Amino acid sequence: MLLSSLGTSIANVGLPTLSQAFTASFQEVQWIVLAYLLATTILVVSVGRLGDLIGRRRLLLAGISLFTVASALCGVAPTLWLLIAARVAQGVGAATMMALTMAFVGGTVPKARTGSAMGLLGTMSAIGTALGPSLGGVLISVLGWRAIFLVKVPLGALALLLARRHLPVDHQGRKTGRTGFDNAGTLLLALTLAAYALAMTAGRGRPDPLNTALLLAAGVGAGLFVLAERKAASPLIRLTMFRDPMLSTSLAMSALVSTVMMTTLVVGPFHLSRALGLDAAPVGLAMSVGPLVAALTGVPAGRIVDRLGTQRMTVLGLAGVAAGCSALAVMSASLGIAGYIAPVVVITSGYALFQAANNTAVMADVPPERRGVVSGMLNLSRNLGLITGASVMGAVFTLASGATDVTTARPETVATATRITFAVAAALIVVALAVAAGGRALTARRSSPEADGLGT
Repeated sequence: MLLSSLGTSIANVGLPTLSQAFTASFQEVQWIVLAYLLATTILVVSVGRLGDLIGRRRLLLAGISLFTVASALCGVAPTLWLLIAARVAQGVGAATMMALTMAFVGGTVPKARTGSAMGLLGTMSAIGTALGPSLGGVLISVLGWRAIFLVKVPLGALALLLARRHLPVDHQGRKTGRTGFDNAGTLLLALTLAAYALAMTAGRGRPDPLNTALLLAAGVGAGLFVLAERKAASPLIRLTMFRDPMLSTSLAMSALVSTVMMTTLVVGPFHLSRALGLDAAPVGLAMSVGPLVAALTGVPAGRIVDRLGTQRMTVLGLAGVAAGCSALAVMSASLGIAGYIAPVVVITSGYALFQAANNTAVMADVPPERRGVVSGMLNLSRNLGLITGASVMGAVFTLASGATDVTTARPETVATATRITFAVAAALIVVALAVAAGGRALTARRSSPEADGLGT
């Protein structure tokens, strides 16, 4: 989990250097990040399902191996486009690691400690995100840009050694003959997700012919995917799964909360630099507070979930995120950096608690044969939320500023845009709270004696 998050964050800091090294535009080197993100988003559900079919341990070992080899290829790539191709392969390995790592929790950790395990995974993800910029900056300055990719080779080898030594062996009696892999559904889902992700990343939230066409293609692809899954003998995603209100609401809440969390990453640098007038170094330190808080609160949040239950902690986590966003929506720039950091600490703490509770609620009772695909769906909802947040919330921020170029907007204009954007973010969390309440009511209704009597 640490390696897959490090794979994204460590590359971001190297984009200016890579632009110079390959004499390429920012739009071109940006594909170094996008290729990895697209590969993980498109394939995370498919590799989860494949792990359910052929064995999670062997597929995870293959994924770690691919990630490690691809990291080496990134480090020795002679051209930009070969580097991007290697990043696609690295993203495929990362998708496997993301989906199957969470799936293993249900089979290796006692149910009473699932929350703690989920909290630990959240901590590792946050550490990878926080460590990437600082580690990448040091490696580039001392050893050059190739080191930011080569450093993951020994780390990947260590992960492979630990996985081989400690993860339980796949059951030899697994019956794969009855259930085949859904090739048509996998292809349709991949094309649909690719179209949506490209629409969000290429359009930056602003409608134009290209991203409008991509969104239409994604809509058509989603419809075709549903039709294919209804007819498939062994579907990639069983549509009946969405009748479970807990799973449906958990996926919806995960997407909404991830959209809001991306707001802090999109808006934060502009607010700190333009509205508060901070230099690059203080901005970097302030931006590292969020991941640091997530790393420190992940494990305690998981233990709280184990002790007090998932439903209450999900709502409490959402309430924390809503409170932090509301504070940023009414804050004054005169409060300075403390007025920004304090609400971000509240947001991030609430997010850590929500993630631990939400993931535990979903994964604790998943049947063994579905753990991989459900874990993949959780990761997919998070990735789609992050992609959507970067585009849509970035567009909200730009529109609220009323400036054609936010980097040159007046400080008071940026401060106003920040407040408006976080007001929208707070509204999204209110929607997530409503979804949580609706899912809870549906679950209670389905488990009531009257519902059982009607069902029989």
